[in-house]
Amino acid sequence: MSAIEIIRTDDADTIMDIPVVVVGGGGTGLCAALAVRDAGIDVLVVERDRQPLGTTSMSTGLIPAAGSAIQRAAGVEDTPELFASDIVGKTKGQVDSELVTHLAEASAATIDWLAGKHKLGLSLVEGFTYPGHSVRRMHGMPSRSGGELMGALSSACEDAGVDIFTESTVDKLYVNKDDRIIAVGCTRPDGSEDTIGCEALILACCGFAGNQDMVSELIPELEHATFHGHPGNKGHAIAWGRDLGAAMADLSSYQGHAGLAAGYGIPILWPLIAEGGVQVNRAGKRFANEASGYSEQAVEVLQQEGHVAWSIYDAARHEIMEQFDDYQQAKSAGCLITANTLEELAEKAGIDAAGLVETVEETWGLVDSEERDQFGRSFA
Repeated sequence: MSAIEIIRTDDADTIMDIPVVVVGGGGTGLCAALAVRDAGIDVLVVERDRQPLGTTSMSTGLIPAAGSAIQRAAGVEDTPELFASDIVGKTKGQVDSELVTHLAEASAATIDWLAGKHKLGLSLVEGFTYPGHSVRRMHGMPSRSGGELMGALSSACEDAGVDIFTESTVDKLYVNKDDRIIAVGCTRPDGSEDTIGCEALILACCGFAGNQDMVSELIPELEHATFHGHPGNKGHAIAWGRDLGAAMADLSSYQGHAGLAAGYGIPILWPLIAEGGVQVNRAGKRFANEASGYSEQAVEVLQQEGHVAWSIYDAARHEIMEQFDDYQQAKSAGCLITANTLEELAEKAGIDAAGLVETVEETWGLVDSEERDQFGRSFA
């Protein structure tokens, strides 16, 4: 991680002073900046890349919300209470209930604000329900890609008058005697530095998944996971917070993904699992309840030989996946393996054929019987 510095001072030599500075130009940072600007307050986003991208651009860009106008138009009945209940259930109660309630209650208004006031072309994801959700509530751009979402957010910021400093990395915080941040220091690629005064600072510089030391310390079960995120995802905000004595919680929480195509860095998204696909190890055997979620399954995959698994699915699941831009990229990259028989598929994939055949037969048997398997999963 690049050096960070906290400077104690009651006065900073600034090139400009602005009410609100946002560190990080991903989805969180740009949405925060739009909200500030809509309130009539000047705001500046400081982003290390040449254009605002962040980890959001590497995702599907899907946003869950309960009770949005888009949901109602599609005939989907949903409430913040149901959304909050789903979150509590998915996290097994290990969550801040007050924060969850606020998040659920604000979700629909946020989608309506982005789609209405800022003209983002959001629509409801159809055809399946995401793990843990009681109803369809995932909203996304037409291509279901975070890159398209970031492009739309960047255009909205430009139209709203949000200023964005690109190719500028924040590496200094100026803090006065009252422990208030009064300015940030930024470094450009040529080594030049700028100091920008602010009345409030929003840290939207993501997490720490790209900092192996922090991952080993805080999330040891993911020590062998492949990092798939923005290169700036180094834990700067965590380090600043620690140095400033800020209160912290839930640092062991994470979003993993058990569908990242090994060697390609392309997410093979979870609808294929939610709609009946399975994962097997080198022996062709299932090893967990895949439908519990892609974060939960990621840990299970890491415990398999070689820290890898194979997602096995059929043409019906393939057709569902065709709507996702990431899946189209996977097809183009050649990381999908297809075959006319299970034996041929096993040979191409390098997994045990007898194990795979037995696993698929068992799975179809569970579909027919509607019984739960040894891991508690239902294929009904």
